[in-house]
Amino acid sequence: MPDDFFIREADAEDAPAILNCLAIAFAPYRASYTPGAWLNTVLTPESLQQRLWSMDILVAVSPQTGVVGTIAFAVNGDEGHLRGMAVLESWQGSGAAEALLLAAEAELVSRKCGRITLDTTEPLHRAMRFYEKHGYRRSGRVTDFFGMGLCEFVKELRVPGAR
Repeated sequence: MPDDFFIREADAEDAPAILNCLAIAFAPYRASYTPGAWLNTVLTPESLQQRLWSMDILVAVSPQTGVVGTIAFAVNGDEGHLRGMAVLESWQGSGAAEALLLAAEAELVSRKCGRITLDTTEPLHRAMRFYEKHGYRRSGRVTDFFGMGLCEFVKELRVPGAR
């Protein structure tokens, strides 16, 4: 059983650990990804720096293990968008994924977002079930993501002052 963890905002010093987390978490799906989709999912040092600049990133941190999970989010008006959620395989089922998702949602609610969107690739069935369990529904929108299907999920929130 994994040890305890806490959620905090990521900073530039977390970049190597975030890249490692993304690479390890998505490794079982590598064969299902096109080269462009893979690089856009697991990121490069440069694309992670861009994400750190353009989005808020949270990490789940174990005092013994270090970064065990991550999620990014951004706000556009009254809509939030999640992306780049990953949890190390040995930490899946520990509550880290749920804690990351709930922390990101809480921050989006505090910023008056009434709606949250996220996209996930077609091979990630377990992730889709996780999001559905947490109130996200498929919008029916599937776009091209470097030659792969990218399914949009939406969650409507009850936020005073939001649409």
